Amino acid sequence: MNKIMSSANTKKVLTKKKPEKSLLRPLKKTGGRGRTGRITVRHKGGGVKRRYRLIDFGQKKLIPAKVEAIEYDPNRTCYIALLKYEDGSRAYVLAPHKIKVGDELANRMKLKNIPIGTFVYNVELEPGKGGKVARSAGNSCQILGQENKYTLLKLPSTETRKVLGECFASIGGLSNPQHRFQKIGKAGKSRLKGIRPTVRGSAMSPCAHPHGGGEGRTSIGLKHPKTPWGKPALGVKTRDKKKRTNKLIIQRRKKKKKKK
Repeated sequence: MNKIMSSANTKKVLTKKKPEKSLLRPLKKTGGRGRTGRITVRHKGGGVKRRYRLIDFGQKKLIPAKVEAIEYDPNRTCYIALLKYEDGSRAYVLAPHKIKVGDELANRMKLKNIPIGTFVYNVELEPGKGGKVARSAGNSCQILGQENKYTLLKLPSTETRKVLGECFASIGGLSNPQHRFQKIGKAGKSRLKGIRPTVRGSAMSPCAHPHGGGEGRTSIGLKHPKTPWGKPALGVKTRDKKKRTNKLIIQRRKKKKKKK
């Protein structure tokens, strides 16, 4: 099977309608700048105008709802579903894989009540705070077991950790799993997404980057790669050793082996 999917093929499931107006909010651009006006996130800027869709990550109404539409959300990789409840109210939720218009959706429950081996998405880390984990296209976590008040979860990163059994999760996997095979195709499409160009440090001058300088194509001249500010880069652990949730991590994620 050819793994290079066109965006046209992956969007056949989408409903041809305008977004629900009551669930839209304006989205202001920052250009990667913080409240002081300085760039805090590099390589951001430009891009087409977007509006934010209000997503119900907690799904507070735990009652069956009918799927009215499946829509594209420019702010995330998976699709979103417009639900209509019995009381007439509407809400956007993350659309699970293979969901269709007209289906009845009622797949959210507490982790302690879900059978071992089941795949879940949009998982809460704290009860009542809404889903935080496994929210991007094609992602899901697997329930490995139950241990006292905790549920053992295998995250998409292969990390295994404990989550309180009182936390809610949605059963299944997320829509648009082909997203990982899509090709951007050209530089202009990346700019439309608000992504600015990334320049190699070795192509800069020595005053702009620790890797810069030298005649022609030279090595970085350092034992280990550095960030533009001189700090260690690539593979350095940045997690706080005293973080309170460290005790909940049973096994850290496994590094992928490079293909020769």
